[in-house]
Amino acid sequence: MTSLKIVGVPEHFNLPWHLCLENDEFEKENIDLQWTDVPEGTGKMCQMLRDGTADIAVVLTEGIIKDIVNGNPSKIVQVYVKSPLIWGIHVAAHSTFQTLADLENTKVAISRQGSGSQLMAYVNAKNQGWDTSKLQFEIVNTLEGGVTALTQGTADYFMWEHFMTKPLVDKGIFRRLADCPTPWPCFVIAVREEVLSKQPENIKTLLEIINAKTQNFKDIPNIGTCLATNYHQKKEDIEEWLSLTEWTQEKIDIALINRIQNQLQELNIIDSRSDSIIWNSK
Repeated sequence: MTSLKIVGVPEHFNLPWHLCLENDEFEKENIDLQWTDVPEGTGKMCQMLRDGTADIAVVLTEGIIKDIVNGNPSKIVQVYVKSPLIWGIHVAAHSTFQTLADLENTKVAISRQGSGSQLMAYVNAKNQGWDTSKLQFEIVNTLEGGVTALTQGTADYFMWEHFMTKPLVDKGIFRRLADCPTPWPCFVIAVREEVLSKQPENIKTLLEIINAKTQNFKDIPNIGTCLATNYHQKKEDIEEWLSLTEWTQEKIDIALINRIQNQLQELNIIDSRSDSIIWNSK
């Protein structure tokens, strides 16, 4: 039995992995897949790939591309979710901010440096025509940290996935001023190069298992109820989210990698480019 350590956010996108684990689908192929939830998100997962505390990460596309360019010894093996991530732009419910324009030159809460919440703050600023060099950041680690920062006023706005934050909006803790979808597929699967070189067949088997699950995920009986229960969501919100979300079983294409790198360079998020981001499996 081969052990592999995988990390991902504790969000609805990753239920297919948990269903495979509950059914022992990896174990049947002699893979002991050990899942760890990482509420801190992409920046933390990139660090775990770097230091070897994770072998595989289900991670935001822009975050892992940035980190591979900056020396993370990992490769993207395929796209996981091809639809955009819809980032809600949130303020404290009691704040005086009413429009996106009010947020220019204010402080944005981010989970950590290099996180999706930071990178998308640049994307949003560019969309609004703001000077991205004037962005100010407050590191809050998790969604709960974002709640504390906005409530206490140590940060002014916080970008996080629309549906995971909707319960906070419904409770009157956050107000959502707008949404900012990613201009690229949102999640990819990345694996450390050392693991790819030593266990290529196990990685291929793992991908076959998860791809079989995601291919028919929306057809699983009562999947909406299961998602709503597991992730504390209203059934109608989950149904809307499911209608907007598309998993995929495809490898990532070099043209897409180049397009994302172009956008990250335009935003001054990366200084250089890499031609070795994708795993070229034999």
